Amino acid sequence: MTNKILHSNIIGEGIPFVILHGFLGMGDNWKTLAKEFSSIGFQVHLVDQRNHGRSFWSNDFSYEFLAEDLKKYCEAYHLKEIILLGHSMGGKTAMLFASLYPNLVSKLLVADISPRFYPVHHEVILEGLSALNFDEIKNRGEAEDVLSHYIPEKSIRQFLLKNLYWKEKDRLALRLNLSVLKQEVAEIGEPLPTFATFEKDTLFLRGDRSEYIGIEDETIISNHFPKAKIVTIANAGHWLHAENPKAFFDAVIKFA
Repeated sequence: MTNKILHSNIIGEGIPFVILHGFLGMGDNWKTLAKEFSSIGFQVHLVDQRNHGRSFWSNDFSYEFLAEDLKKYCEAYHLKEIILLGHSMGGKTAMLFASLYPNLVSKLLVADISPRFYPVHHEVILEGLSALNFDEIKNRGEAEDVLSHYIPEKSIRQFLLKNLYWKEKDRLALRLNLSVLKQEVAEIGEPLPTFATFEKDTLFLRGDRSEYIGIEDETIISNHFPKAKIVTIANAGHWLHAENPKAFFDAVIKFA
């Protein structure tokens, strides 16, 4: 197990508030909301999980590793009693972390993911990212053109293209460790272990147009998180924090 510390962008001063992005994302996806949270007294930690963003790459990839990475991060920054928010994959990491280290978490927020198993459903996106040939692609527009053959939704393409950066002066690359994420993609859908519970205040947020948290998930959630409340964000799908940021912000602040 690595001793490396996750990369983060820390915004503001005050109560520690750690945010974990979803699969194929990065902490910077949350920068706009983080500035709003920081303006009302939170120190927001936008963390890049392993194999994502500017954090280290590793062949080891599972929620157990992701939770352990977060524990080392909290130790490195002397964080205690954090408010912890995770979206999608980050939500699963947050659930496991809170159940393993409840003394480090004061409140838990989970955005649009349930503790249950999810079948693999990122194949087309991974196929599109794999089709990016940076021997030929010389700018963001050309990369988007390639992705458009796989992903019709412009908003999802824009989200994925945030992973592009100039590795060298004239060569683009992806910040993602794509080979490992493709190989280990089944790990993303793994359920929370049956023993995992967290007894403190917990908020689940779901998009009204998303199918990630359905009626059948409510019992599963309460089994693991007896104090959980579920709030539905209107006019939002899986990327609820980006699709309706005001309603998302208001729901988080009301809880936090």
